[in-house]
Amino acid sequence: MNRIIRENYPASKLPEDLRAGVDPSSTVTVTIVEEEKRPEKVMSLEEIFSLKGFRRRSAEEIDEDLRRQRDEWDD
Repeated sequence: MNRIIRENYPASKLPEDLRAGVDPSSTVTVTIVEEEKRPEKVMSLEEIFSLKGFRRRSAEEIDEDLRRQRDEWDD
């Protein structure tokens, strides 16, 4: 994430919509943070479940995978 900070920036140079209520003879600190880009389309659960390689697992299968991974940590 990009962040730009300008301290002691002349308020008179701010765009008009940002100058409202600010003394034009003062200086300000301007912080610009680039927002994260959102995906154009959010996938539904049905679309996620239909992805190639996705396989539904039972609770028992998931538990067994977790047990196996924990056992690997102990090694």
